[in-house]
Amino acid sequence: MEASKHPSAQPQAHPPPHPEKLNGGDAPAPTDHKDRCSVEEVALVVPETDDPTLPVMTFRAWFLGLTSCTILIFLNTFFIYRTQPLTISAILMQIAVLPIGKFMAAALPTKTYTLFRRWSFSLNPGPFNIKEHVIITVMANCGVSIGGGDAYSIGAITVMRAYYKQTLSFLCALLIVLTTQILGYGWAGMLRKYLVDPVEMWWPSNLAQVSLFRALHEKESKSQGMTRMQFFLIFLAASFAYYALPGYLFPILTFFSWVCWAWPRSITAQQIGSGYHGLGIGAFTLDWAGISAYHGSPLVTPWSSILNVAVGFVMFIYIIVPLCYWKFNTFDAHKFPIFSNQLFTSTGHKYDTTKILTPNYELDIPAYEKYSKLYLSPLFALSIGSGFARFTATLTHVALFHGSDIWKQSRSATKNVKLDIHAKLMKSYKQVPQWWYLVLLAGSIALSLMMSFVWKREVQLSWWGMLFAFGLAWIVTLPIGVIQATTNQQPGYDIIAQFIIGYVLPGKPIANLLFKIYGRISTIHALSFLADLKLGHYMKIPPRCMYTAQLVGTLVSGTVNLAVAWWMLGSIENLCDVEALHPESPWTCPKFRVTFDASVIWGLIGPERLFGPGGLYRNLVWLFIIGAVLPVPVWMLSKMFPDQKWIPLINIPVISYGFAGMPPATPTNIASWIITGMIFNYFVFKYRKGWWQKYNYVLSAALDAGTAFMGVLLFFALQNEGKNIKWWGAELDHCPLASCPTAPGIVVEGCPLFK
Repeated sequence: MEASKHPSAQPQAHPPPHPEKLNGGDAPAPTDHKDRCSVEEVALVVPETDDPTLPVMTFRAWFLGLTSCTILIFLNTFFIYRTQPLTISAILMQIAVLPIGKFMAAALPTKTYTLFRRWSFSLNPGPFNIKEHVIITVMANCGVSIGGGDAYSIGAITVMRAYYKQTLSFLCALLIVLTTQILGYGWAGMLRKYLVDPVEMWWPSNLAQVSLFRALHEKESKSQGMTRMQFFLIFLAASFAYYALPGYLFPILTFFSWVCWAWPRSITAQQIGSGYHGLGIGAFTLDWAGISAYHGSPLVTPWSSILNVAVGFVMFIYIIVPLCYWKFNTFDAHKFPIFSNQLFTSTGHKYDTTKILTPNYELDIPAYEKYSKLYLSPLFALSIGSGFARFTATLTHVALFHGSDIWKQSRSATKNVKLDIHAKLMKSYKQVPQWWYLVLLAGSIALSLMMSFVWKREVQLSWWGMLFAFGLAWIVTLPIGVIQATTNQQPGYDIIAQFIIGYVLPGKPIANLLFKIYGRISTIHALSFLADLKLGHYMKIPPRCMYTAQLVGTLVSGTVNLAVAWWMLGSIENLCDVEALHPESPWTCPKFRVTFDASVIWGLIGPERLFGPGGLYRNLVWLFIIGAVLPVPVWMLSKMFPDQKWIPLINIPVISYGFAGMPPATPTNIASWIITGMIFNYFVFKYRKGWWQKYNYVLSAALDAGTAFMGVLLFFALQNEGKNIKWWGAELDHCPLASCPTAPGIVVEGCPLFK
């Protein structure tokens, strides 16, 4: 596979400075720079030494790993049901366990115990080391990926019980949660040789983790300037203190829309300038949480990826959307706000899905035809269309640019694959046999199929629907993984999965939901596991230790995840029922309401009424073909002009990612992300490479951690108690007219008639 080169990197006559030894390891530094990683960012950041004598699966690692995992999954599951959901990231535990680990190393007895006269172990085998810390973080990460902001499996169970009022057994629910996780784990194991072992699959987001681990554990000379640990602590404190402003005291810093202040009575001006409900032209954010919310930290994304996203963003937000809205009135756009994730009637009012449902939550066709067809805001509709193009473009791009390498690698023995220094160092450890993963994969598939027979009425998805979901996940996980491992962007296919099964099984919202879980969501978990495997590769964690940590963390997280959700569903009266709850009740489940609405739209109304013959959005289906074709000319040009190294960096799936996730992502979020990434990964990387090598990823980790710590503190101390302040600066966006339609005669409350 072709390496993801940094476009601003210049050829070097000598290899970059060798990183400091990891943990004082005794392995000699490599003298032949041909063994070094060909990706410059990795060569600059990841240590090229190892100490295989360091203990890994210690009592401390098990205790702190399982404790962190359990705490995170409990808190993330508990708070996801609230009106103001809270996701606690693994980076908080990554930092919090360090002093605890060092305390355990100082306090626990060092005596060696013998078990069955065969195995010996010690509660305290020596100083708390970096490899133990990595294992703990990997386990804790399971508590985030399974129960955090994207708790899809629990979302499905909540929708089934709280919204559709189904009687569901605990065993069936447990199988849904665990099989989706283990299925993703099985995919990850099968794809290791394509997405972990190759040098070019470098998973950029891991470099921030590596830098943070090194800052927390390595000793540096103060004579060489500020150490990474000092730098991290300073910016951790600064980020922590600053986030009190956008997070509580001065939220307007999240969306600073000055255009609306200049034209307070103009709908068009506010549609253009609003950072929250408009195109965000002139708006900006000074909130790190807002900058990194949707595309991740811009400091860990390579410049070529940022540039591709920027091209797609400018093309979509500043050219396509304005033309469709103001010039051509595409999809009756003037009847609706230019930017909204709401569903609308033909008169521009919000769509009330309860008016088209039978008591059994099936579509009442006469009521649907009498009430109104479903309409979307123009930007939302175009964003869905971009998802169609992104899906096929991903398959074509990976087939053309990486297909031959994937084919060669699948046919060649491991010994014939080119190894860099990291792969050579990992050769000293026992590898995980492929059959270990295949057993888990086969077991999860068998249990899922059994569930489709035993609980056929509850799950609605038949055995062939399950197999269809498995097949879709198998086809797309590798190409999406290639894109993420080289660009730090993950092209999604949530809409595609629901679109496909909505056509095949119309009128079955639960089947639509579960198809998405076993297809798309198993892919998300697989990519999360693969990213952790690459982190273990960089940090020289024995593969069998990684296998054990990930598997145990997954089983514990999945079980606790369901137990907490099941307890809440059974003990909190009217959970998620906004109309039945007390007005001040915090248990409104906004994230799961989105999941429910999606099941209604794609599973109940069905894509045929929206995108089929006669559907208002039928022309968007052509984007499937357009997306499949667009990578072809780029690939042909790269072959015709092989000396032009910038041509292969044109990545159509990533260009289309410039307008992914909008809404709920806003143009201001993405524009600020692009500008921040350009500053650090182009200008700083090019002109201050020494600073970039030492501090860039540490800065990213510090900003993430400080923001997360203050976010948790604000939530528990103030927001959770209902102690919110009200003043001019506490409003996110002073652009009330941005959500208004511009069609003459459309009357919406709070909006003037457009003339």
